[in-house]
Amino acid sequence: MIFKAVGDGRPYPDHGLVTSKQWAEVPPRQVRLDELVTTKVTLNLDTLLSDDSTFYGDLFAHVVQWRGVMYLEDGLHRAVRAALQQRPVLHARVLVIS
Repeated sequence: MIFKAVGDGRPYPDHGLVTSKQWAEVPPRQVRLDELVTTKVTLNLDTLLSDDSTFYGDLFAHVVQWRGVMYLEDGLHRAVRAALQQRPVLHARVLVIS
């Protein structure tokens, strides 16, 4: 299995970070793919195969850690690419909320 679980939606409370500029204040670090729970059940294949999918967005995935669980909020295509390249980790901005 690639991820810890596949979820549908965000079970954690709203954290207020909306823009890439706000997320840029959260330092990136490596996270293991098998520790992530996705918040989306579908992936747009165009996004996965696009060469410039991160051109207008953040270079790092966005992860929210809540109650000890790490949820992949944004960057599912990056995580799937890493898995296809047999990389067990992903660089992500991890926001810890309580």
